Formats: sequence, structure tokens, C-alpha cells
Amino acid sequence: MLALFAFLVIVAASLGAPWYAQYVAHTDPFHSNIDGEIELDGQTVSVIQGSTEGLGLGQTPLGPTWRAAYFLGADNQGRDIAARILYGGRYSLGIAGAATLICLALGGVIGVVAGFFGGIIDQVLSRILDVLWAFPVYLLAISLSIVLISKGLEIGPFTIEAGSLLLPIVIIGIIFVPYVARPIRAQVLTLRRSDFVLASIGFGVPSHRILLFDILPNVSTTLIVFVPLMMALNMLTESALSFLSIGVQEPNASWGTIIQDGLALLYTRPMVALAPGLAIAASVLALNVFGDGLRDALDPRSKLRIRGGT
Repeated sequence: MLALFAFLVIVAASLGAPWYAQYVAHTDPFHSNIDGEIELDGQTVSVIQGSTEGLGLGQTPLGPTWRAAYFLGADNQGRDIAARILYGGRYSLGIAGAATLICLALGGVIGVVAGFFGGIIDQVLSRILDVLWAFPVYLLAISLSIVLISKGLEIGPFTIEAGSLLLPIVIIGIIFVPYVARPIRAQVLTLRRSDFVLASIGFGVPSHRILLFDILPNVSTTLIVFVPLMMALNMLTESALSFLSIGVQEPNASWGTIIQDGLALLYTRPMVALAPGLAIAASVLALNVFGDGLRDALDPRSKLRIRGGT
């Protein structure tokens, strides 16, 4: 429960980004503020300061003030890092959540249909999954993003414009489908041969009733356990794509894009890159710990295997 609470705190803080930017930091995290100044300890301080190292060439953003304004400092455009991280969490968490729903929906349907009906349907769906499975996940995500990020995507009457947030959602949601569909298919194959399903078939129960009342209730717990795991994987994938500038596009920002912005400041203002990295690490850790606890709660056999191993 502690891990879930920690993750919910991160979600709540990200959702409160507009309130923080307007009423606490009093800044626009998406507007350049190179010539800006703030009051600090009774003195007027420039947001972008001249370098005091070496020959004194170049400029250095304001470091962490640990105050309401520029709590974690500024980036090379004079934007408030704390506010940008909260806004970035909205996009990172939102994209990961939406991609998780797409992945679980597609993977669950494909796995159930392939495992229950078998035959040619199972063979066709399994071959499609094998093709997706053959590609390294990040290589496939990068390839799709590079192709679609400039052209957009057209599927019949539906069009997703280049730079839309729907593109990383769709790409990330599709690439992990085999990771969900294959375990679901294996579980459905096992259930299909179980005594209670064979008895239902013997009594002439229609296939759709067997799916609804015998198969889906047993599969649903597995899908629920997949939620935090896929959420963490999708968040890491989104951050990687955005770090490579083929995920979330300007003027929007995610944790991955903020890390990329902070690379040039890694030695002078490391907080610009470290803070979003810590946010990603904390979110993924909380999701993984919560996922382990959820699995133990929904699958009593896992506890028996652990006790048996010890």
C-alpha cells in the first residue's frame, strides 16, 4: 500500500501542475524567460546569469533556490524546472496510462480469441505476434516513431497528425501487445482444457457464455496484475523516445524531453536532468513494488511457490 500511496502522490502532484505554476511559482514553464529576474533574499537576481568560470564566457541558469519560485532552478531558456517537471509528469503518466489501456485491450482480446478458438485463428494471430516479438522492442518503437513523427498516421477515415500526443500512445501501446497476448493465450489454453470448461461444453453451453462466465473472470486477474508492470514499461519507453526527440514534441514536455534539455547543463546545473530522472525512477519503483504486492494478493499460488522455495 505504501508503494501505491507514493505513486498516487506523484500523480496528484502532476495533476496539480497548473495550480503550482500559477499560484506558487508564478511562472509559465513553457515560455522562455531569458531576461527574467526574481527577488531572492532582498536582492534582484537574473534567471540567466553570466558564467564566472574560466574566461567568463557563456551563461549559466539560476540554480535551485529552494523557494517557491525556481525551487529547482531554471533551464537554459530560463524556465522553472519544478513547474516543468510537474507538467512533464502529466504527459509521461498520461501517455503511459493510455498506452497501457490500449496494450491490455488488444493483448487481452488477441490472447483470449487465439487460446479459446484455436485452429486457423490461433495460427494466424500467433504468427502476427511472432513477427512483432521478433523485433527488439526499443528498435521497433524508434523505427515507428521516426517514420510517423513527421508524416502522421492515417487509418481509414481516422488521421493522427504529426506531433500529436496520440502517436506515442499508439506506438507504445502496440509494441508491447505480444508481452500481454502470449501469457493470456497460454492461460486460456490451460483453462480451455480444465474440467469445468469441458463440463460446460459437454452440457452444450454456448461459446459466448463460456467466454463470459468461465474464461474472462479467470483471465481478468492476470490483466489486472499486468497494469502496473505495463505502466512502468510504457513510462520508460515514452521517456526514451522523448529523450531522443521522437516522442513528445514541443511545446509540450515530458520527463524524457526535460532530461534531454538538461544534458548540456549536466556539469553546471545537474538538477535539470537529475530531477526528472529521479521522478521516473521513483514512479517505476513504486509501480513495480505495487505490482509485486498485487500479484501476491490476487494469485495465492505465488505465495505457495515462495514458501516452497524457502
